[in-house]
Amino acid sequence: MRIEEKNQVIDSLAEQLQASNNIYITEIGNLNVEKTNALRRLCYKKNVQLTVVKNTLLRKAMEKSGKDFTELYGILEGPTSIMLCETGNVPAKLIKEFRKSANSEKPLFKGAYIQEMIFVGADQLEILVNLKSKNELIGDVIGLLQSPAKNVISALQSGGFKLSGIVKTLSERPE
Repeated sequence: MRIEEKNQVIDSLAEQLQASNNIYITEIGNLNVEKTNALRRLCYKKNVQLTVVKNTLLRKAMEKSGKDFTELYGILEGPTSIMLCETGNVPAKLIKEFRKSANSEKPLFKGAYIQEMIFVGADQLEILVNLKSKNELIGDVIGLLQSPAKNVISALQSGGFKLSGIVKTLSERPE
């Protein structure tokens, strides 16, 4: 690869890293063609962009992106691929799902950059799987806000039937 081509790859990667707030660094090396294609199809279905990269080019792109990836430099060893997506927990769930369905240890989770937070090490994958997305958090908050209102409405409705029954009974009662 010539220097001009390397610079183009670095610039392209730097733009992708700068535009994305959710970046996973994984290893998919030594997967056979069938499993690799299955992983790529699953990524496509889940709107996850999977790219195999050279470590030196990725590091230069990280340095050029303007974000602080210094804690991730140490994991840039061996075969490396990156997963980019809009939702922070989707790649983690995808990795876990693929490992189970393909009966494989790959893709290996090396680290992640999620909304300016760094996660390094395979033990962090379970934390990321349980991480709620923005839409899930909004749904939880809306549910919590609706709960007291639903209770008040329910109490008023049930109380209304009791009150109307009492009034009806009192009006039918002989004086």
